[in-house]
Amino acid sequence: MSIPPVSAVASSSPNKWIILGTIMFGTFMSTLDSSIVNIALPTIRRELNAGDSVEWIVLCYLLTTTSTLLIMGKLSDWVGRRQLYITGFCVFVLGSLLCGLAWNLWSLVSFRVLQGLGAAMIYAIGPAIISDAFTPQERGQALGLMGSVVAAGASAGPVIGGLLLGKFGWSSIFFVNVPIGLIAIWRAWTILPESPKVTGQRFDLLGAGLFLLGVTTLLTGLDFGPEPRYGWDNTLVIGLLSVGGVLLLLFLFWEMRVSEPMLRLSLFRIKPFTAAILAAFCGFVASGGNLFVIPFFLQQLLGLNPERAGLVLLAGPLTLSIIAPLGGYLSSRISTRWLSSIGLLITACGYFAFSFLDTSWDWKEVIWRSSLVSLGFGLFQSPNSSSALNAAPLAQRGIASSMIAFMRNLGFVVGIALAAAVWYSTRNRYALAHDVTPESTAAQLLGMHYAYLTMAGLVFTGAIISFTRGNTPKIASPVAVTAGPMSGAAN
Repeated sequence: MSIPPVSAVASSSPNKWIILGTIMFGTFMSTLDSSIVNIALPTIRRELNAGDSVEWIVLCYLLTTTSTLLIMGKLSDWVGRRQLYITGFCVFVLGSLLCGLAWNLWSLVSFRVLQGLGAAMIYAIGPAIISDAFTPQERGQALGLMGSVVAAGASAGPVIGGLLLGKFGWSSIFFVNVPIGLIAIWRAWTILPESPKVTGQRFDLLGAGLFLLGVTTLLTGLDFGPEPRYGWDNTLVIGLLSVGGVLLLLFLFWEMRVSEPMLRLSLFRIKPFTAAILAAFCGFVASGGNLFVIPFFLQQLLGLNPERAGLVLLAGPLTLSIIAPLGGYLSSRISTRWLSSIGLLITACGYFAFSFLDTSWDWKEVIWRSSLVSLGFGLFQSPNSSSALNAAPLAQRGIASSMIAFMRNLGFVVGIALAAAVWYSTRNRYALAHDVTPESTAAQLLGMHYAYLTMAGLVFTGAIISFTRGNTPKIASPVAVTAGPMSGAAN
């Protein structure tokens, strides 16, 4: 295994801000693409005669990115982060071009899979490149700026998508990625430095295959479970969840036995890393649940039209784009243990405030609660990610970076499934007990009430986990960065 000299690890790159700008540009583009497609789904459904199968345009992208994130992280440690990041953008741009040329639903789904592979490389490796360029003390601030870009991309997606859709049709939301992507590839090729590689190892092909099949099968089951046409007691759903669980257990068993695993489980013996990953998972599960429930509350129960509901929903991303850099800035001055834990407690309070939802609310009641949720999450996310990357050994930083992205995607899927399960089961029980329909306002409100209480409980659990990471020492010298298994303790 080749290890770079101490100076390469301990000191920041002289071009660190240019490198950060390059990664931010790519992150904005890939995040924009994730949010821009949803607004075009009704148009695509109509023009391609897709019917209910239109959901696969989103589902296949999500499944591809989530199931390959860890594999891409491992590959980046193996072949070099710069090479794989640029390759990811090339694949993403090619997939975007082909999506715009798609002639029917299933050709579009196939090209979205290709696009998802490219996005997985970008998502998995971006934070690791930033981690290489900045010192441990600076990483929180850099990742905070990245957090604001992610929020900006999520906010701008529906707006830009609506403009393109109205003027040029649904193909334009994919074609717009091509010129922007080519600029991003050129910038990455000229700016990004060579990164350290792990040499002398074989790639764990069996482990990668078990993980890919296990995650894809499990996530498909989680996605189908809440749908009325399937349900959690459906044979297909039970089969998918069971097979996915067994494959992931086999993956863990194999990783413990193989000499050169795809995922070194010893990484999870590093307490700050494990605490950061689990806390992030709890937070993203709640985020996924909120993203699923809140549009229905705004449109079905408050009676807002889609345009006004979209404007109300902008409050969260806009708050996050402002607070995330502040959270990164504070991470070099306040212990991550306290900053991240307090951030999650604020977020838990926001979800608890949402649990009192009522049809008498106006848009202002939703906005301040959404802002409170994002305020806390902005204080949590960047310091927590910085803590995880600082705790990971240099040779495993790519897989650590991809693990953060994996937990985000997995959390969103689990959150949607969990919120739907709590919401639907509660409203159905209420409907049976009170002889009303499950779609009645009282039944819907009660189901959403318990969904938000569940989210608040999850985030509160994440705050406790975050606090257990302990106070980790500041990095005082270059030696501290490379001497121990922590490769730079988290703040």
